[in-house]
Amino acid sequence: MRILIATDAWHPQVNGVVHSLEAMAKAARLQGAQIDFLTPQYFATLPMPSYPEIRLALISAGLACRHIDRLGPDHIHIATEGPIGLAMRRACLRRGQVFTTSYHTRYPEYISARWPVPESWAYGWLRRFHNAGSGIMVATDSIARELDKRNFARLLRWSRGVDHNMFRPREAALDLPGPVFLYAGRVAVEKNIEAFLALDLPGSKVVVGDGPARSHLQAKYPDGHFTGVKTSAELAQLYNGADVFVFPSRTDTFGIVLLEAMASGLPVAAFPVPGPLDVVGDSGAGVLDQDLRAACLRALQIPRAAAIAQARKFTWEASARQFLDNVLLARTLPDKPRSAEQRHFLVDRHGVER
Repeated sequence: MRILIATDAWHPQVNGVVHSLEAMAKAARLQGAQIDFLTPQYFATLPMPSYPEIRLALISAGLACRHIDRLGPDHIHIATEGPIGLAMRRACLRRGQVFTTSYHTRYPEYISARWPVPESWAYGWLRRFHNAGSGIMVATDSIARELDKRNFARLLRWSRGVDHNMFRPREAALDLPGPVFLYAGRVAVEKNIEAFLALDLPGSKVVVGDGPARSHLQAKYPDGHFTGVKTSAELAQLYNGADVFVFPSRTDTFGIVLLEAMASGLPVAAFPVPGPLDVVGDSGAGVLDQDLRAACLRALQIPRAAAIAQARKFTWEASARQFLDNVLLARTLPDKPRSAEQRHFLVDRHGVER
């Protein structure tokens, strides 16, 4: 099967969406699928307001149709809700072409963190966007349940993986007072990093990554150590030199950095919210608590072997198989959104406890 994935998130962006798509596609190709990408690199772009490192493609449905004709895919998957995703959605609907979507980002919560926009408005728009397709791939059971309650239709589970060759225990040390508490990811308001930096903790706090909130946080918390963006190899070393991985986000749909940290032997401290609840849960690989300071201190007592054991449950090979199975299943489903009873069956079909 030849699959065209349309995504607004692409290099030089460094985030979980780009990493997930690339890693899954690499594993899917090894399983016989042909994966092509339609990304902003093919179009003129403009910087996104308030987030200039993200480039928005200037694309129409007509241009999207030309790319469909050029590549001749058997199936189209729309990964994001930006200009490329919107144009590809219009093109598919215009041509009667089956397509699936994926829900990577909790935009209603992200928007509300920046502007006074009711979350219900954003969810209404997202529901119309995604329900037009033949299946919505979501990363975790928690997110599937949330979207099911908001009447999103044909929800299909698509988990994530981790590169166990890259992220593994190795000799490393950070030349900082211990214990070392580390965060890695985009440095933006929706990641709630200030909840970590404001904690009264012993030792050192490290923030790996970049984003629009970095300069503000770095000025406000001069005792924090801000490294900027790191390569995967550099990040693997940093994980091994830390004692606890702190994940303060309340808005992520998964959190691939959780897997990377655990695969490196780093226990997790996080809030009990979607993402950590699904990736860490009650595995013993971390501590989930509304008191993030208490979670950080208790996580210091967790053996690194427990974190590694939990991470080994996730592979990109399994993620790719699940993605391809979802494509095949979605192509057999009715065109019209299903009833609530039928939606529940589909959610249950992919392992969601109800």
